[in-house]
Amino acid sequence: MLAGGLTGHLMVGVFFGVGLLLGLLNALLVKRSVESITAKEHPLKSSMALNTASRLAVITVIGLIIAYMFRPTGLGVVFGLALFQVLLVATTALPVWKKLRTGESTSTSEDSSRDRPAASEAGALKGSEGSTSDD
Repeated sequence: MLAGGLTGHLMVGVFFGVGLLLGLLNALLVKRSVESITAKEHPLKSSMALNTASRLAVITVIGLIIAYMFRPTGLGVVFGLALFQVLLVATTALPVWKKLRTGESTSTSEDSSRDRPAASEAGALKGSEGSTSDD
């Protein structure tokens, strides 16, 4: 809002803030739906997909209605939603990407790798199955 106010477009800043709030609402609804779906004994991917599609459709329609009704300044809602989604993806993807680049593995993969022989051991065992020491 400050940037919009300083440039003489206060309402664009207000609608941008509304878009950010709609993005926050979407994130909170995602958290709530994931918690409720995964709390079931047998969570279904289809119920999660349907929930996601309907939630995104509703939030998109609300954003587009606001943008249309208050055009041209109402487009700030769309930009606010877009920025929120970019920030949301970046804040979740960057730590994962950083961990992958440094080569760190998660604790679940470390636990499962302890139960299996290393690749070199597995190859040595597999290659020596049919051979004798006389070869």
